[in-house]
Amino acid sequence: MTITTTGLTRAAGLSAAAAGLIFIAVQINHPPMDVSSVETTEWVVRNSAKVLMAALALVGVTGMYLRQVRQVGLFGLIGYLLFGAGYLLMFSSEVISAYVLPGLVGLAPDYVNDIVVAAAGGTPVGDIGSMSTVLAVTGIGYMLGGLVFGIALFRARILARSASALLAVGTIATASLALLPESFNRPMAVPVGIALIGLGASLWRHHQGAPTPAESTDPA
Repeated sequence: MTITTTGLTRAAGLSAAAAGLIFIAVQINHPPMDVSSVETTEWVVRNSAKVLMAALALVGVTGMYLRQVRQVGLFGLIGYLLFGAGYLLMFSSEVISAYVLPGLVGLAPDYVNDIVVAAAGGTPVGDIGSMSTVLAVTGIGYMLGGLVFGIALFRARILARSASALLAVGTIATASLALLPESFNRPMAVPVGIALIGLGASLWRHHQGAPTPAESTDPA
């Protein structure tokens, strides 16, 4: 089997699109974010899917950056590092949520409930230690990184600009959930899922080495 740049780039595109599909799918009929849900099989399955989603998204975002590293410049690098860090921390948090929290319900139900509440954007009653920092940094990386990276992709004019704009708007719009009812949590994830699907499909088409309109018309 020969590994090529084109093959790796297309794999990254598929990963991004798959991450977007999973991100949307796990929002459908999501169980309540409380300790009673943590002990269920559905909780483990959904959070395992989120683990996979975060890993695929990280691969996809990396492929997007490498595809246009020259065009996005320093601004794009900053966005990629922030967004990538957000997904890496999200991966870690979902691993804890899927495989650690269920085993703690019987020992420390209040602690588990506080972590779940904090993960949903609420205010925990007790002290959850460093998890509060992890969740806060995850949110900052996801929202600010998505905004900067989306703008960088939009300016680069290589991947789909509509999907790039949707990524920027969809991620930063998550900040509004602090002022909105909990019922908005799931619908607000859909635009980012659609953006990942669109960017993944665009990355598949504009694989490394293929001329793009921006490159072919550039007199430099």
